[in-house]
Amino acid sequence: MKAARILCSIPELRDLPGPITLSIGVFDGVHLGHRTVLGCALDDVRESGGTAVALTFDPHPARVLRPDGAPRLLTSTAHKARLIAELGFPYLLVVRFDSAFAAQAPEEFVCQLVNACRPLRKICVGERWTFGRNRTGSVDLLRSMGSELGFSVVETPAVLMDGAPVSSTRIRNAVQNGDLATARRLLGRDYTVLGTVVRGEQIGRKLGFPTANLRAHNEQFPPDGVYAVRVQLDDATLPGVANIGYRPTVATGEPERRLEVHLFDFEGDLYDRDLDVDFIAQLRGEKKFAGMDELREQIARDVATARELLSTSGSAATAP
Repeated sequence: MKAARILCSIPELRDLPGPITLSIGVFDGVHLGHRTVLGCALDDVRESGGTAVALTFDPHPARVLRPDGAPRLLTSTAHKARLIAELGFPYLLVVRFDSAFAAQAPEEFVCQLVNACRPLRKICVGERWTFGRNRTGSVDLLRSMGSELGFSVVETPAVLMDGAPVSSTRIRNAVQNGDLATARRLLGRDYTVLGTVVRGEQIGRKLGFPTANLRAHNEQFPPDGVYAVRVQLDDATLPGVANIGYRPTVATGEPERRLEVHLFDFEGDLYDRDLDVDFIAQLRGEKKFAGMDELREQIARDVATARELLSTSGSAATAP
């Protein structure tokens, strides 16, 4: 997969071959509803030429507007960039969302886009999308400005599932409650967490099951427990087993919730590398064992169960 080129400011759009078609949104999760907005731009450039750009915001606007109530992310910006690139976008524009940007008039934001693109042909957004100071910008405003400034607007309808719109909130609740099947249906893919491998205490190695300790990027975890997983490492998909929780049998010092992954039959240095962990199924909850021998025996059973489950739920591993 070719990574999307990341643009960090609106003026950088001037360097892209026009006309430009934009899909704009927060896109947390890149779920089925988001994919209709993103697909709008891709379909447009396939039919008419030009360049498709996905425009999103960092950090999540809620972290600026409602910092005490900001939700856990379904996808960090780096994770989101990977998923959007997989859809076929060559460019991702990440606009810094801060208090100054939040106070900007919606008309100013649109004019910046128009002035940077050479030219701007179309903007694709979700149903009832709002933007700008106090969310005073609307799809109607976009259409009015488009008529005057020469671009068109597509408002994609919400995607409904079980009678309700697909939304990041629904998916977040499903993941938090351990309902991976519902999360999978709403996302159109397995729920995944992107993390960077950091150094741990190497307890798993001493037990005969070396683990990669992941530092996640503020992403929502499923409930504590052990999971069968598939891990994306560069262009390879590797089977494994993951533990989320506080490691009550071996933990010392201040309790810390961790995500650890054991990759089956893998040898290599993973430090500082990014792993995309696909949660396939929960095997059991987290529990405290009487000692290291009992823990080792349970991990061996977890690995055997995960191997069998992954071998019967699609290809367990594909390598480049």
